[in-house]
Amino acid sequence: MARHIFKLPDIGEGIAEAEIVAWHVAVGDLVEEDAPLADMMTDKATVEMSAPVAGRVVEIAGAVGDQIAIGSVLAVFETEANKGEVGTADVPEIPVVAPPEAAAVAEPERAMQPEPVAPASVSPDLRESGGTARSRVSASPAVRARAKDLGIDLHDVKSAQGDRVRHADLDAHLRYATAAVVAAPTVAPGEVEEIRVMGMRRRIAENMAESKRNIPHFAYVEEIDVTEIERLRAAMNMERGARPKLTLLPFLIRAMTKALPGFPMVNARYDDAAGVVSRHASVHLGFATQTDNGLTVPVIRDAQARDVWGLASEIVRLADAARRGKATRDELTGSTITLTSLGPIGGIVSTPVINRPEVAIVGVNRIVERPAVVDGQIAIRKLMNLSSSFDHRVVDGWDAASFIQAVRRLIETPALLFID
Repeated sequence: MARHIFKLPDIGEGIAEAEIVAWHVAVGDLVEEDAPLADMMTDKATVEMSAPVAGRVVEIAGAVGDQIAIGSVLAVFETEANKGEVGTADVPEIPVVAPPEAAAVAEPERAMQPEPVAPASVSPDLRESGGTARSRVSASPAVRARAKDLGIDLHDVKSAQGDRVRHADLDAHLRYATAAVVAAPTVAPGEVEEIRVMGMRRRIAENMAESKRNIPHFAYVEEIDVTEIERLRAAMNMERGARPKLTLLPFLIRAMTKALPGFPMVNARYDDAAGVVSRHASVHLGFATQTDNGLTVPVIRDAQARDVWGLASEIVRLADAARRGKATRDELTGSTITLTSLGPIGGIVSTPVINRPEVAIVGVNRIVERPAVVDGQIAIRKLMNLSSSFDHRVVDGWDAASFIQAVRRLIETPALLFID
């Protein structure tokens, strides 16, 4: 037998360290070459590490939430092959940690729930329990964690795609199977539950703290009459065919991209360390998306070049990728301005935090119907507030207000959105 040391490789863009967000193995497991080993997070992207060799896991470095330096030992395998082995005496001492339950990653939309049609494929799980080996169902850590909370044995769940159990398969099982569902544990009165801040939640906390610490936020709120654009949206959805259903967001993005050329200081990024403001001709628009792991901001590249249908399609694609934890680093970085919305619970006014190093963010609040004066007459209109924040070091109050007024004019006169 020999030992193979697997060091965390350079996973791009000069990253010095990565955070362990999930272990797919435990000490003592027998794994095949290229089997999932661990999920490592760098900035906002998560990368799955695979086992470099087949063998038994004898050591792992760190628990979920720990930071591992690039080039340091991630895992040690005991192998029978001579390829890539090192002597036992050469193996450095590293902590042997039995990882806690894998942190759940963002789960996909559950709107489509296929009925179970085929048995899930299984891969050998050579861990012995009571001297008996049992096959291991192929599933992600998030699916395993959810199944455990629900009291479901994954061996009882069928896979619609025949390869591994997914969240949709769990949904179908809950609907059509007879397995008992156990509620997730709750904290008893008087007890204190301590939750380690890690993964995406840690990144969000760090980014928000840096933004509020360094950026003097200037807030501006304006009311917008969305009656006419809501009528147009409803009419366009009647004719959408196979295209995605239009929400208000594509129209707001279209209005922002048409208004921004007149306000280049708003579509910018500020490197305060270098003292440089980079104004962008293209609009790479980030839109805040809530996932089970926290807030993620996918980026629509060159949003100014897309019509409302193209924007709607890209919103659906990127939001789905973010919720499934499949968005790439390029799809989560490089935004020049951000749009955030809480949908129907959007409240009356909000004070969004700027997505540093951007200098502006626009927040969408709830649409309400109430009386308004139109051409001297009282009429029931659909009204909505836009709550925006700007970096006052870069954007003056006059320019911020003028930009939002330009967006308002485009929304309230929707025909202007389609004039080049």
